[in-house]
Amino acid sequence: MKALILAGGKGTRLRPITFSMAKQLVPVANKPVVEYGLEAIVAAGVTEIGIIVGDTAEAIQDTLGDGSRWNCRITYILQLNPLGLAHAVATAREFLGDDDFIMYLGDNLIKSSLGDLIQEFKDLGPAASILLTQVPNPSDFGVALMDGKKVVKLEEKPAQPLSNLALVGVYIFRPIIHDVIERLAPSPRGEYEITEAIQGLIDRGEDVLPHIVTGWWKDTGTVEAMLEANRLILEDLERNILGDVSESKIEGRVRIEKGARVDGCVIRGPVIIAEGCNLQNSYIGPFSSIDKNSVIHGSEIEHSIVLADCKIENVGTRISSSLLGRGSHVKQGEAMPKSLSLVLGDSSQVELP
Repeated sequence: MKALILAGGKGTRLRPITFSMAKQLVPVANKPVVEYGLEAIVAAGVTEIGIIVGDTAEAIQDTLGDGSRWNCRITYILQLNPLGLAHAVATAREFLGDDDFIMYLGDNLIKSSLGDLIQEFKDLGPAASILLTQVPNPSDFGVALMDGKKVVKLEEKPAQPLSNLALVGVYIFRPIIHDVIERLAPSPRGEYEITEAIQGLIDRGEDVLPHIVTGWWKDTGTVEAMLEANRLILEDLERNILGDVSESKIEGRVRIEKGARVDGCVIRGPVIIAEGCNLQNSYIGPFSSIDKNSVIHGSEIEHSIVLADCKIENVGTRISSSLLGRGSHVKQGEAMPKSLSLVLGDSSQVELP
């Protein structure tokens, strides 16, 4: 079995962050989102991995390399025009050959074993297996209608959903899916939909089996979803203080990496602070991730993601529910606002009134 990770797309819902970086490289708990999926695939025993890339191909390749860090082999596949998930499969046709394959959307986070899904697929031998989960807003997703233990109908972002079971973004296919995709026409939105391809399998009388997600799942395509995913990942954080800490109060599950300095701070976990950070006379509240070489002096922050090389200085109100891009600089002006919520692109500078 091979794997296909989709890491193209524009990431428009995460702008301005994604004006300067791939959405799959935005970090959750100081690790790029795409690495979580890659690690889950390798942990399930799949080591031949193709990654679909687009405009941000160079950055993704620089981050992931050849896969040797994870004991796998990565092949990069350029999709010049993002024309849908089924089009991505067609673009990877030569790499996939006649092998079964698992397809994973690179901006998804799933706390569920892929090994169980793959083993079920091998044992039962369907044409496809799909991950499903119940959602409150099924119109925003591909939706599945089930009859017992089989999927009988799929719709892509329906106005009147047949169920509340959404496709999570993980699929396993037999090579028969290529025959269906070759005959697909573009949908009304101009894309080749994977939901229509799977429906084509069903219409041919092939079995499509559901696998209900037992843990949590997040599509990290929005700032709110990124912050929630960060919270969920940090829930499993283990306390580990490797950096230099002086005259500070460290409470709960806090990880301070080697090379970080914390002086005169209160840190309440779960919190992760990367190497090279310098924190002085500040409060870092729960569910915060501070990436490499960031500086926080005389400020308070919680439930936020701070990317690498940021600087937060003497901010007179607590920063909360914020996403700060690489190299952002936030400092306090003369007046002091009552509240502050920020989404900053790379190299942003904010001076508060």
